[in-house]
Amino acid sequence: MNDFLDNLGIHAAVRALIVTYSIRIGLAVLLLLIGFWIAARVANLGRRALERARVDVTLAMFLRNVIYGILIALLLIQVLGMAGIPTASFIAAIGAAGLAIGLALNSSLSNLAWGVLLILFRPFRVGDHVTIGGVEGDVQSINLMHTYLITPDNRQAVLPNAKVGGEAIINFNVRGTRRFEIKVGIGYNDDIGKAMQVVRDLFAADERILKDPAPGVWTEALGDSSVNLVIRGWTATGDLWETQTTLIRSIKERFDEAKITIPYPQSEIRLVSAPAAEQPRPEPPATPDNA
Repeated sequence: MNDFLDNLGIHAAVRALIVTYSIRIGLAVLLLLIGFWIAARVANLGRRALERARVDVTLAMFLRNVIYGILIALLLIQVLGMAGIPTASFIAAIGAAGLAIGLALNSSLSNLAWGVLLILFRPFRVGDHVTIGGVEGDVQSINLMHTYLITPDNRQAVLPNAKVGGEAIINFNVRGTRRFEIKVGIGYNDDIGKAMQVVRDLFAADERILKDPAPGVWTEALGDSSVNLVIRGWTATGDLWETQTTLIRSIKERFDEAKITIPYPQSEIRLVSAPAAEQPRPEPPATPDNA
């Protein structure tokens, strides 16, 4: 290269400067190419490690891209420094741009952050029946920005992940079992023990009602027109609705067979009549003598 520059008649100091910067730029380009390859390899290794740890695929790919972006940013700063370009202003510009973007996308970044946490910690999974912030439904999907629910009447609810993370989450599936509770009143003249035995027989006849925890029936209160019983039992989560509705119908039918009444709400009204007030006697008509 020096012979080539000599032929061009370039001063020795300038030639040295050109050679130095040419070498720097060449090394910087070489480092850039090698760095891109290494960054991609490291990011892909991180993604595969996350997938082996059974982390959600969406989260694993997102974290892979984050790792790759950080490595590329560091690589560019290193390459610019090697090429002799001042990096202090470049770093400051990146910081200012990041701050501006963060302020502009505050709510979106909040959704993104909560999406990562929801996918990572898994308070619910796809298919679970949940209540989130007063919205009840089955979880259809979870992505980094939103959670999708299908309500019992087949409507789709789209919840921002920031709202999901900030609200109380009730998961009906995570425990695997659910408890039902039925309240029924019987007449004061009916046999309480007989009514309870009818309910216990229905417990034994339905295999969907779990034996552990044991179901039970108790006297809850003495109401205005009935003795109130409370009936509780446990089922698998998927059997709750059918078991509960079937038991309610069976209780009504068996109570009818056993002549156990389920009284209507009653109120007793008494009418008390007051004695008639004594009427004043009419005055006799006026006569000439009285005039």
